[in-house]
Amino acid sequence: MEAAIIKIGNSKGLRLSKTILEKYNIQDKVQLILEDDQIILRPIDEPRKGWEKAFKKMNAQGEDKLLMDSVFEDETINEWN
Repeated sequence: MEAAIIKIGNSKGLRLSKTILEKYNIQDKVQLILEDDQIILRPIDEPRKGWEKAFKKMNAQGEDKLLMDSVFEDETINEWN
């Protein structure tokens, strides 16, 4: 399939038909993958889908603790002020 690059304001873009958008379930964003001599567009379902539920579960199980201190042993908070 061939598609034209069109002018959009000061930029250029690629127009995708309604058929393609529906077939590949493309909503507001796509993931752009650059490989050698090709560009791949991959639909983004829902970024961070399910994170809220997972965070609530982690909190309920007491698993949402810091993995490291916010200040290292060899520094003081005053160094950052």
